[in-house]
Amino acid sequence: MTWRATVLTLFPEMFPGPLGLSLAGRALEAGLWSCRTEDLRQHGLGRHRAVDDTPFGGGAGMVIRPDVADAAIKAADVPADVPVVYLTPRGRPLTQQTVRRYAQGPGVMLLCGRFEGVDERVLQARGVEEVSIGDYVLSGGETAALVLLDACVRLLPGVMGSEESGVEESFSEGLLEYPHYTRPAMWEGRAVPEILLSGNHAAIAAWRRGQAEETTRERRPDLWSAWLARKETNRAVAVGGTAQTGQLGV
Repeated sequence: MTWRATVLTLFPEMFPGPLGLSLAGRALEAGLWSCRTEDLRQHGLGRHRAVDDTPFGGGAGMVIRPDVADAAIKAADVPADVPVVYLTPRGRPLTQQTVRRYAQGPGVMLLCGRFEGVDERVLQARGVEEVSIGDYVLSGGETAALVLLDACVRLLPGVMGSEESGVEESFSEGLLEYPHYTRPAMWEGRAVPEILLSGNHAAIAAWRRGQAEETTRERRPDLWSAWLARKETNRAVAVGGTAQTGQLGV
C-alpha cells in the first residue's frame, strides 16, 4: 500500500523538492509513497485570493484565516485516519517515536503556516496535531514539512536497503549513535580504534554500546536521564515479574 503525504501550502512548487532525489526519490518513483499538494491560495477570498488577515488584539504580522485553511483541508479529502499535522515552533517536539507512528499509518496531511501562523480555531475544530522540529523559527512550515517527510519516508518498508540501518541509528533505543569509521585505517595520524579491526563481533558491539552511552551522556543529558529512567523501570518490572513467578511456583 502506498504511503500518502498531502501538503497544504502557499508554495506547492517546493514539493517534493529534495525528496525527489536519492532514497526518497527512488521510493517515490517506485510508488512506495506519494506526495501531493493542495495550494492554500486556491482557497483564498476575493479577486486577489487573500488567505490571511490582521490578528485580533493587534500585533505585527498576519494570520492565515480559519475558513481558508479549513477549505484546503476539506478539498484534500484524505481518510479520517490520516493525522493532520501543523508545523509550528509551539508544537510538541518531533521525536523518532512520533515519526515511527506516522510512518506506520496510511500517511499524513501537513499544514504549512506562513506569516504569524494559522487561526487557532481551525486547529481545534479539526483536531490538528501541532509539531515542532526544533526551538527556532523558520520563514514557513514547508522546510519543517520536508524534514518530517524525510524522517517518515526512510522508515517505510523497502526504502532503506538494510533493515539494520534503522535499528542502530540515533534515537532508535533512546541513545545517540556510536561513531563510525572506514578506510583508510590511518588518516593524518589518526588511527581507527583497534577494537573495530579485531573481528570480535561481541567486543565490537559492546564498544559501540559504550560509545553510544558516553556520547549521549555528554551531549544530550536530557536523553541520558530519560534512558536511565526507562532502564530502571524495565529492571524493576523484570524483578517484579520474577518475584511474582516465584510466588506462583510455591
